[in-house]
Amino acid sequence: MPRVPVPESQKKAQAAAAKTGAAASKKAAAKAEDFTAKRRLYMKKAVAHAKAHKAEAKRVKAMRATALKEGNFFAEPGAKVAFVVRIRGINDVAPKPRKILQLLRLRQIHNGVFVALNKATINMLRRVEAFIAWGFPSEKTVRSLVYKRGYLNIKGNRIPLSENEVVQEALEKKTKGQVICMEDLVHELFTCGPNFSQVAHAFWPFQLTTPHGGLKYKNSHFVEGGDYGNRETLINQFIERML
Repeated sequence: MPRVPVPESQKKAQAAAAKTGAAASKKAAAKAEDFTAKRRLYMKKAVAHAKAHKAEAKRVKAMRATALKEGNFFAEPGAKVAFVVRIRGINDVAPKPRKILQLLRLRQIHNGVFVALNKATINMLRRVEAFIAWGFPSEKTVRSLVYKRGYLNIKGNRIPLSENEVVQEALEKKTKGQVICMEDLVHELFTCGPNFSQVAHAFWPFQLTTPHGGLKYKNSHFVEGGDYGNRETLINQFIERML
């Protein structure tokens, strides 16, 4: 039998499909390559941050040992960052403490924020101490908060930290490319880095739960057996009960 010629329209459709398939394959390959490169960069930055934290801890330990050997006192480095949790509601709040709580973005009970410690912020915390529990978080606590309860405020929307690309989209331009992944967030919040303000304010206030086991007495200071006030490093156990 004579061979039936392929219609011209079908030839064009086949050629267009082949061209589209080739373009899609090329685009998918480029996307996969870009993803691999980004993943390597994220891992590289995570390792660099871990080495920096380990080196700093080793340096402080060496200075402490030197002071002990020479019979001198060693002044421990002061905390640079505090994590502040609101533990009382809206009843019986005077106008000034109410305004300070709003400036700290602690509008609801069990909300938490990171605050850089300086003379101004310490005075603010003292003015509202009866409504908050605060202290100095460890690296483990910072990482737990970021990974478990971290949400970014992107154009007024509460976006979960589900992948590194979310961080890159929100903070790469604001920080000139220095904060592009989750470990960058942890590093900036833990060390009070140069981009701490942009990172801390990019976070939606952390919404924590009621502490496991409840509170003791919200109307007494922590040093008196109550709940409010500065817990220093003991804030880590308190936060762990609220995650």
